[in-house]
Amino acid sequence: MRALAAAALLMWAAPAAAEVSLTGRLEQGGLVLGRTDPGSSVSLDGAPVRVATDGSFVIGFGRNAKSQARLSVRSPSGVVDERVLAIEPRDWPTQRIDGLPEEKVAPDPQQLKRIRDEAKLVAERRRRDSATVSFAGGFMAPADGVVSGVFGSQRILNGQPRAPHSGSDIAAPAGAPVRAAAAGIVSLIRDLFFTGKTVMIDHGHGLSSIYAHLSATTVHEGDAIERGALIGRVGASGRATGPHLHWGVSWFDERLDPERVLALWPTGTATREE
Repeated sequence: MRALAAAALLMWAAPAAAEVSLTGRLEQGGLVLGRTDPGSSVSLDGAPVRVATDGSFVIGFGRNAKSQARLSVRSPSGVVDERVLAIEPRDWPTQRIDGLPEEKVAPDPQQLKRIRDEAKLVAERRRRDSATVSFAGGFMAPADGVVSGVFGSQRILNGQPRAPHSGSDIAAPAGAPVRAAAAGIVSLIRDLFFTGKTVMIDHGHGLSSIYAHLSATTVHEGDAIERGALIGRVGASGRATGPHLHWGVSWFDERLDPERVLALWPTGTATREE
């Protein structure tokens, strides 16, 4: 009996923690692709993170992300693995833009109400946490051209400090094609005060992209589209001094650097203006 008990003890092993892998740069403005054992649960700083049936997930860090984040993974057997992620800070440039219509820099009370209402609508669409994993097919640059405005830059508009730039500006001629950076579902089409004719695409797991200042749109809300599908044309609608595409990527309310997102799938990026 003692021999059998000893054998049983030798055969028993404590439940193992889930395997976790992260791809991407842990930095302000960065997107990180994660993978863990199917059936695991994940949280970031205490907030639950959607995990696909194959164990994949995404997390993102905004422009002003703190220096540390806590990632927790609970395996299907209940073992919790917690790790502290060190988030690399970045230096942000200053960009001055003059010649904007004054009402686009200092809106009147009626315009401010419209702006607030539009911001609530966009925020509501960004909060979607759909189960699709369309992002897994990768991202591509949505237009051909040079990057004339970079993510995170402090904006000085007509000499007045304003919010940091939340995406990348791609300089392109009016009417040039704008294509979906990744597959997904068109979640919003509106003509907004600041961004003009705007398209938003839901790529799943809280990851979305936005395309602004368009002259025309070629899709409808609810359309399922593939990466590279034509969604509109470059324009100068909204608050713009000339034709260009403003392209943004978000993980829920966290604005991400589109150039860093592209780097995860190096299939060709827009050229940066020197």
